Amino acid sequence: MSRSPPQAPAEARLPVAVITGFLGSGKTTLVKHILANQQSLRTGVIVNELSELGIDGELIVSADGDMVELENGCICCSINNDFLDAIFRVLNRGRRLDYLVVETSGVSDPLPVVLTFLRSELRDRVRVDSIITVADVADFCLDRFESQAARNQLCHGDVVLLNKCDLAGAAALRTVETAIRGINPQARMVRTTQCRVALPLILSVGLFQSDRVFAVSAPERGGALEADDKTHHLHAGRAHASDCAHLAADGFEALSFQSERPFAVQKFQDFLEQLPSDVYRGKGLIWIAESDKRYVFHLVAKRFCLDEAALGGEKTNKLVLIGRNLDRAQLRSRLEACLAPIPSSADCSQGHLPHPSPEVKDQYRSGGVMLRAPRL
Repeated sequence: MSRSPPQAPAEARLPVAVITGFLGSGKTTLVKHILANQQSLRTGVIVNELSELGIDGELIVSADGDMVELENGCICCSINNDFLDAIFRVLNRGRRLDYLVVETSGVSDPLPVVLTFLRSELRDRVRVDSIITVADVADFCLDRFESQAARNQLCHGDVVLLNKCDLAGAAALRTVETAIRGINPQARMVRTTQCRVALPLILSVGLFQSDRVFAVSAPERGGALEADDKTHHLHAGRAHASDCAHLAADGFEALSFQSERPFAVQKFQDFLEQLPSDVYRGKGLIWIAESDKRYVFHLVAKRFCLDEAALGGEKTNKLVLIGRNLDRAQLRSRLEACLAPIPSSADCSQGHLPHPSPEVKDQYRSGGVMLRAPRL
C-alpha cells in the first residue's frame, strides 16, 4: 500500500458533515434546521435527493439553476448528477465557508460520499467531521434493513438522531435504541422531534474516524479500501447513477408525476387514504384547485401532511412516490383521476379556477388545506 502524502492541519481544512438516513427519516428537516440556526457561520449545503425533479433543492431554496447564495451567506447547491463537480463549485465560489453539509439520498450508502472527500485533490481542502444518521423511530423496522444501503446508513453513523420521538412511546424508543446499538454500538445517540437538536452536538464534533469506516467496510467489499482507487469505482462522481443502482439492488423504485393542472382536494385525499402499503415515501410541491396557495407534501408510510409553502413559484404539481413493486400504470392513472376538471373558457379567460364549494371550504382553516391524517 502506498504511503499517502501528509495532509494539511485539520484547522486549515473545511469541516464536512454527511447527513444520511432512510427515506422519510427527516434529513431535509435537519438541513433546514442547520441553515436556520447557524447564526454568523457561512454554511455550504449540497443536496443529493432521489428524483429527477430535484424536489428537495426546491424545498430548501428558490434558485435559478443549481446553486444559490442565501441572505445569511449560506450556499445551497444541487448535485445535478456529478457530485465531485458540485463540491468544487461550492469550494471555488471565492467566499470562505465555515462548514459544508451534504445530504445524501434516502437509498444511498454514505460510504462513497465519504470516500469522495478523501480523494487526493480534496484531502488538503476538506475533512469529514461526522456522519449524521437520521432514524425515524416512529416507523423503525429492522426488516427494512435487509437493504444494504439502509443498514450501512446506521452502521457508519457517528451521530444517530432518533427523530420523531413525539410519535413513539417510551418502550418503542428503548427498543429502537437497543436495535441500533446492536448495529452500531459506538454511535452518539440523540433523541429529537422534527430534528430540533443543539448544533454543537452534531457539528464540529470531530467524531469521524476513517480507520473505523474502512475496517467495517472492508469485509463487506472483500478487502481494504484505498480512497483514490475505490472512490472512482464506487461512486465515479455520478450521484444519480449510484442512487439508481441502490434502488435496483434493494428493490425500490420511484414514480415521478407532474401536471400543470391542480389536484381536487377531496380526490387527492381519497387517493392518499387508499395508497397501497408498497408505497413507502412520497414528497412534492402540490397545487390544490380550491386554494391559491402552493403546498409542500410529505408522506411516510401511512402518515402524510400538506403544509403551506413558504416560497412562491409556478402553479404546477411535482410529486414523487417511492416504494417496492409499484404498479406504476395504476398509480399514474389514479393520480391523473385526482386532477381537477379543466375550467370553462370563461374561467380560463379570467385566469382562475371555479370557486370552491361550501363543503370544500369546510376543509380549510387559517388559509390551509386540512387533510385528515396523522402529523409526520
